[in-house]
Amino acid sequence: MLEVRAGSAAAFEELMLRYQNRVVTVLEHLVGSRDQAEDLAQEVFLRVYRSRQSYHPEAKFSTWLFTIVNNVASNALRTRRRRRELTVAGGQNASGAQSLDAMAAAPSGQMPARQLDKAEMREIIRMALASLNERQRLAVLLCKFEEMSYAEIAEAMDLSPQAIKSLLARARVNLRQLLEPYLQHGEVPGTLRQAGNDRSGGTPGPSEAAAPPSSPET
Repeated sequence: MLEVRAGSAAAFEELMLRYQNRVVTVLEHLVGSRDQAEDLAQEVFLRVYRSRQSYHPEAKFSTWLFTIVNNVASNALRTRRRRRELTVAGGQNASGAQSLDAMAAAPSGQMPARQLDKAEMREIIRMALASLNERQRLAVLLCKFEEMSYAEIAEAMDLSPQAIKSLLARARVNLRQLLEPYLQHGEVPGTLRQAGNDRSGGTPGPSEAAAPPSSPET
C-alpha cells in the first residue's frame, strides 16, 4: 500500500488482484446482488486510489479497506431504499462458497441429523445472513470471511470492540435459532424464506432497517 500511496500503478493493480474477490464476496452478502457487488467493488478501489494519501502505515490495510467497503455498501443500501430499486440475487464465487461451507457448521455444535446438499446449505446460510440486521451481518462477514479481530472489525465499523463482541454474540444466537430447524429436520423457517425474497426482490428487510454511522469517504 505504501507503493500505491507513492503512485505506483503496478502496485495498485496487484492490490486489486489480491483483494477484489474478497471485497466482492462481502459486498454481495451486504447488498444481495452479485452484479451490484461487482460494480460497487470498482467504486471501492476507486476510493482506495483517490484516498491513498490519507492511508497511515501504522493502520492495517485490510481494516482501512473494509471501512471503505462498509461506507460504499451503506450508501448503496440507502440509495436503494430511497429509489425502491429491485435487486437480483447473484451467484456465489468459490471463495464465498468455501466460507459459507465453513459457516454451516458454526451455528450448531453437532453434526446435522441428515445429509445436506452443499449448494442447498449455502443458499440456506445466505438466507440466514440476509435475515440479520445490517450491522450484525457485516460483523459476521468480517469475522468469518476476513478473520478480523474484534478491534479490527470495530475500527472498520466505527464501533467499540465490546459492541462488536455483543453484535457477534447476538448474530450467533439468531443464526442458531434460524438454522437448527433446517439442520435437524430439513425445515426452512418462514422468516428465512421472507428474508431471501426481500433481498432478491429489493424490498427493504430488517437487515436494512438501520445504516451504520458515516465515516470518511461516505
